[in-house]
Amino acid sequence: MGEWLNNLMPNVMAYLDKFWESVAATAQMFLLSGIFIFVFGCFFGVLLTVTRKGGIWENPVIYQIVDKVTNVFRSIPFVILLIFLIPFTRWIVGTAIGVKGAIIPLIVGATPFFTRQVEAALAGVDPGKVEAATAMGSGKWGVIFRVYLHEAVPDLIRAVTITSISLIGLTTMAGAVGAGGIGSFAINYGQNLHHQDIVNVCVILLLIVVSIVQSIGNALAKRTTNHSLIDRKN
Repeated sequence: MGEWLNNLMPNVMAYLDKFWESVAATAQMFLLSGIFIFVFGCFFGVLLTVTRKGGIWENPVIYQIVDKVTNVFRSIPFVILLIFLIPFTRWIVGTAIGVKGAIIPLIVGATPFFTRQVEAALAGVDPGKVEAATAMGSGKWGVIFRVYLHEAVPDLIRAVTITSISLIGLTTMAGAVGAGGIGSFAINYGQNLHHQDIVNVCVILLLIVVSIVQSIGNALAKRTTNHSLIDRKN
């Protein structure tokens, strides 16, 4: 098996330790930033939903501030955002390179995207259910958790799936500018040294990971959709 792998991808095997280090770095960037993106995205997505016109906590000032800030950061290309946030990143974590230096830009870059995904998911909740819950005496927090978030679970899972796939791409892009990870490994050891097998393996690995994430997301969304339909019938 080892000899076959050496023949198939000799340069990957020669830098195998570096390869696994890059995989670990990408996983670390993905997981750490993903946790913050999920929390912040859900918070701001819910905030936009409840403070919009006709929302249960209507507040035009808060809505406009969050809406405009989200739009601004969504419109900035991620590579430009990486450079723009270097001083802020250094101030927060003490460095602008490596995994630590990538976390802040990844959070700032992906949170606005996920915020809009959450907002769209909650917008699909039947307004009649919100009105019914309010009429039955449910408080605002109850409406948020028992109606909005509960009813939007399938769409929220799809939003998490889409954002996760986007985040994988962003971690790779961050690696290309000094954050480490698969992107850095593919460029430094693959493209720069003209080792095509390294580039090929990195691409295949990313395709496999994306396919797995998409499959899991589709399965969970389908399962929760079926459960929601059963609950409605009952």
